[in-house]
Amino acid sequence: MAHDEKSTKKGNDDGSILKIIYNLLRNRFGKMNWWPAESDFEVMIGAILTQNTAWTNVEKAIYNLKSRNLLSFEAMDAIELDLLKEYIRPSGYYNQKALKIKEFINFAKKGYNFSIELMKKENTAVMREKLLNISGIGEETADSIMLYALKKPVFVIDAYTRRLLERHHIIEGSLKEKYKNLQKYFTDNIDNINNTDNTDNIDNINKIDSIAHTDNIDNIFNDYNGSKINNKINNKINNNIDNNINNKINGEAIAEIYNEYHALIVMTGKMFCRKNPMCTGCPLEELNHLI
Repeated sequence: MAHDEKSTKKGNDDGSILKIIYNLLRNRFGKMNWWPAESDFEVMIGAILTQNTAWTNVEKAIYNLKSRNLLSFEAMDAIELDLLKEYIRPSGYYNQKALKIKEFINFAKKGYNFSIELMKKENTAVMREKLLNISGIGEETADSIMLYALKKPVFVIDAYTRRLLERHHIIEGSLKEKYKNLQKYFTDNIDNINNTDNTDNIDNINKIDSIAHTDNIDNIFNDYNGSKINNKINNKINNNIDNNINNKINGEAIAEIYNEYHALIVMTGKMFCRKNPMCTGCPLEELNHLI
């Protein structure tokens, strides 16, 4: 039975263990630059294709689509369903996945005129809810699209994440825990990750700090390539603009950290925290001694 939102945790309830995990993984693997795709659209299609299969199978399906110049909204909209099924066959469950892709393409056409930029401008909560209303798009798929394609600050929970939390006794019963509860655990404790010592060149964190300590609205716009604000604009408008920029940069920074953290978990899952674990040499091998 899934727990309620106050899940059982090991160690400090402030989530500081997440900082330790992030540091250990980042020190071992470095910057991940994930998701492996050449375009945001490819990320979207890959997020659907990766359901219930290994990434190597997704790569074969993506190659089939890419080699035929099909990785665009327009091409996917035009292709016959049976032909699409054949091209994505290597990913498994190709009949269902072809239908899901077509549903997604239709959604993007009707709601956003095939514009990823318009999708990025959509409110995060609204966009997520819309994706979840598409047949065949679940929470993990929707959040992968949100985070990796639309650059929205939404943390992805997958089998690797559940396995890591369970095996290190961070959240008891995490394999069966509700998705939203695990997601909330990460998002509630993101400050512990923001302050990590080795975020390495996550430039957006510096942008947040710059905004937080800036009194001159002109400097904000100069720093972020915006137009210089007219001196005659009243203070109320200035404050609204300041808040909007702060929220935007803050969201971008958090999204980048979510991206990096989840990618590190995926790498750990692939290399060490498999169904049959290979604990020797894992960067989290000594984790329990550090808690």
